[in-house]
Amino acid sequence: MSLLERLNDDMKQAMRNKEKDKLSVIRMVKASLQNEAIKLGTKELTDDVELTVLSREVKQRKDSLHEFGKAGRDDLVDKLRTELAIVELYMPKQLSEEELAEVVKETISEVGAKSKAEMGKVMSAIMPKVKGKADGALVNKLVQQHLS
Repeated sequence: MSLLERLNDDMKQAMRNKEKDKLSVIRMVKASLQNEAIKLGTKELTDDVELTVLSREVKQRKDSLHEFGKAGRDDLVDKLRTELAIVELYMPKQLSEEELAEVVKETISEVGAKSKAEMGKVMSAIMPKVKGKADGALVNKLVQQHLS
């Protein structure tokens, strides 16, 4: 089942169950996917592009969550946590820190990096491998730890 089919099914279910928050988030995600398809000039999005759009949605919500938290807007923080939980349902299973550390070690040895000066080379090699399965900030932190 494609992501759009899954979103449509979940949207219908949310309508039946009168889940306004879930319905709103699903509609936002669908709109983002449709906007991306229009931007790219295609009818069907690849899994990779869908994952990119979902990752962007998650990142936007995490950034907003951080900003609203700093501003003391607890009402918006709660709303965003709910939205984030719903969007993350459509993301692939996230790698644990141990699994991610293993991927980082493998990639560093593949690339042959020895110092932090080669961090860009390692990051560019590792990000396609973990796309959508790990937070970029965590990947960055682990790469720095293993290169120092």
